[in-house]
Amino acid sequence: MSEAPLLATCWLTAGDAAPKRGDERSQFALRDRIEAAAAAGFGAFGFAHPDLAPAVDRYGMQGIRSMLEDNGLAYLELEFIGDWWSDGSARARSDVVRRDLLLAAEELGAHHIKVGVDMADGPWAFDHWVAEFAALAEEARQSGTLVALEPMPFGNIKTVAEALRLVEAAGHEAGGLLVDIWHVARANTPFDQLAALPADRIFGVELDDAAPAPVGSLWEDTVNHRRFCGDGVLDIPAFINALERAGWSGPWGVEVVSDQLRAMSLSDAVATAHRTTQRQFDAALRPAR
Repeated sequence: MSEAPLLATCWLTAGDAAPKRGDERSQFALRDRIEAAAAAGFGAFGFAHPDLAPAVDRYGMQGIRSMLEDNGLAYLELEFIGDWWSDGSARARSDVVRRDLLLAAEELGAHHIKVGVDMADGPWAFDHWVAEFAALAEEARQSGTLVALEPMPFGNIKTVAEALRLVEAAGHEAGGLLVDIWHVARANTPFDQLAALPADRIFGVELDDAAPAPVGSLWEDTVNHRRFCGDGVLDIPAFINALERAGWSGPWGVEVVSDQLRAMSLSDAVATAHRTTQRQFDAALRPAR
């Protein structure tokens, strides 16, 4: 079979860096990350806001775009906009990230930007969030990109169904969903329910694996203990089949965020991630006996 199109998400190539762990910049040059992903067989790529300014300073926007295209990684994912619903200093910081990523998306031709939920799970007003998400989606449309909302079981929007409710209430063609298998599983959502998702609202899908139960808190589990596909208990072929029935054909993001991965060399990390994920597609396509 031909290989499924896989996307090397930002943390897969970032080395010893992790979300909300102080300095989130990768110790690897963006060129090295792009070339390693391409050499491992990935067909798409992602990187995060902390690595944007250093890369622009070193290569320029056109240089980044050329590196991606020369390595066959023209499909680009950018991340991460949080606090897009907030006000005050949190919103001011968010707006800086928002401006930078929208400009980068326009100049680099990014497919989508990942956006988050309130990870503190604080009180929130649905109508306010709908209006703010619609405004963000419109800015994305003007920049020639999309925004993909990622529900998280420790946040205020815990399930894909809850995220879809907000996205559909916003009613903007540039606003959709990022469906991550870890978040879906830890929110106890049966994978077969995903087959009913509207295809035009799925903007990204991510794969990884997990232990039978969270290791530590949900946050500790998601940033330190995700596993390579096939090394845990998640029924990844069933997840793939459900998303395919919903109309998703890729690229499929691979987001292994873990202490194990951060201890590996860049080349070993991406090669292992690609090989183990591809096996899941082989299993998904194998006829049931």
